[in-house]
Amino acid sequence: ARLKVARVYARIADRRRDHLHKLTTRLVRDNQTIVIEDLTVRNMVKNHSLARAISDAAWRQFRTMLEYKADWHGRNLVVVDRWFPSSKLCSTCGAPAGRMPLNVRSWTCRCGAVHDRDTNAARNILAEGLSVIAWGGGVRP
Repeated sequence: ARLKVARVYARIADRRRDHLHKLTTRLVRDNQTIVIEDLTVRNMVKNHSLARAISDAAWRQFRTMLEYKADWHGRNLVVVDRWFPSSKLCSTCGAPAGRMPLNVRSWTCRCGAVHDRDTNAARNILAEGLSVIAWGGGVRP
């Protein structure tokens, strides 16, 4: 029984690793610059309600693969600081929002723009990463 369970877990790990290799290879080949956010996965796994999902996503392994493949292919990999308020800044006007708990998935800025939290964060991370390349960071394009 232990051998059967071990085979199943090994097969799942192989599938996950294969998927990560294919995804990171496609990202590195299709893009000249890749911008990611620095996350403290070690601290995020301490949250018992999210730990399994975070571990299953293999974020650390994904980042490691992106780093060495970007180096192999001569691509730029920019890592935005973990304290950058990516989901709390309006990607339209740049105004910071107030305190926002994680259950708030969309919000409206003072300028009238309605933001999905994840899409807004992705836009802000890209803008910050490009400003890091151009000016050393801290400048909004």
